[in-house]
Amino acid sequence: MPHHGAATAAQAHRRRLLLNSGLSKLHTDRAGAEGLQQFAAATYPFLGKLDAQRFARLLAAGELAIAGALLVPVVPAVAAGAALTAFSAGLLGLYLCTPGMRREGSLLPTEQGTALAKDVWLLGIGASLVIEGVTEHR
Repeated sequence: MPHHGAATAAQAHRRRLLLNSGLSKLHTDRAGAEGLQQFAAATYPFLGKLDAQRFARLLAAGELAIAGALLVPVVPAVAAGAALTAFSAGLLGLYLCTPGMRREGSLLPTEQGTALAKDVWLLGIGASLVIEGVTEHR
């Protein structure tokens, strides 16, 4: 069943933010793409094998696909939620595994880690959409 009928203003805003993030990465210059790739490859080394510009385009495409799934009312909640949950798990992996993102011995973010730590809401939204989708089909 589609999942957009009861979307709150806050949820709609978050969907637009993800869409905007993907759109902005489509036009990332070489230096920006290399920075994104190096940051991600520090935690996920296999990403270092990709061309930096290709990595940025793939990241943008992924964000746009997820944003589209969240915005288009025909996509089932469980599918959109699963995609968002997987994407947010990758972001949280960056947060947890990248040195300098967290205070030593703590889950609390450093100033540099705040940008990733705040994205934990993506995981919550994704999980809630999956649960909503599963429970509606019972």
